[in-house]
Amino acid sequence: MTDPNASQPADPNQPPPPHGQPSQTPPPQQPQYGQQQPPQQPQQPQYGQQPPQQPGYGQQAPQPGYGQQPEYGQQPPQQPGYGQQPGQQPYGQPQYAQAPGAQPLSPQDDKTWAMWSHFGGVLSILPSLIIYLVFKDRGPFVRQEAKEALNWQITILIVMIAWGIVTGILSGIIVASMIAGGSFAALTGVSALFTLLAWLPYILNLIFSIVGGVKVKGGQPYRYPVNFRFIK
Repeated sequence: MTDPNASQPADPNQPPPPHGQPSQTPPPQQPQYGQQQPPQQPQQPQYGQQPPQQPGYGQQAPQPGYGQQPEYGQQPPQQPGYGQQPGQQPYGQPQYAQAPGAQPLSPQDDKTWAMWSHFGGVLSILPSLIIYLVFKDRGPFVRQEAKEALNWQITILIVMIAWGIVTGILSGIIVASMIAGGSFAALTGVSALFTLLAWLPYILNLIFSIVGGVKVKGGQPYRYPVNFRFIK
């Protein structure tokens, strides 16, 4: 039996349709209800064309070119701002790289710098001040001894200024009275005496700084006999 729905073959004796008129070839029939549509074959690339390449495992898909919009779900690549190099952090954003902190001193270095904070007093206040500011957070012993030496240097500096003013006034009064009385022979001795008195605070500072350095070198803390502790 023949299928009544099957298309009839074209009659070879039938003449072709004239030019400009549609052919009498029936359109392709749609599948009826309940029938499955035949699978469509994938289109093969034409001659001379290459099929689109898919990214392999571990490869990234190509980025959109200039003026192209990224696909849905993709983020566009960030372009460097004006005056910035590629890979440079934009201006105004915080820098997260931080410098490492100062390393603590070893026990031997801690004692050594504490000793030099006292010995440096022979050169006045500057050595003990530098040692205290640089090493106060790196060792407990140098912090304690440098602070003691720095307080002593501040104290002796105030004493030297006040002592210089007092000795200057006294020497002026004595020399003026001696000149008025005509005692010119004793002026040399009086001048030598007041010169020695003017150097007395520095001589005391020299002695106590050396004693303090020797004590700390042996590992013992040192306290000056008179010291106004301005730095707590």
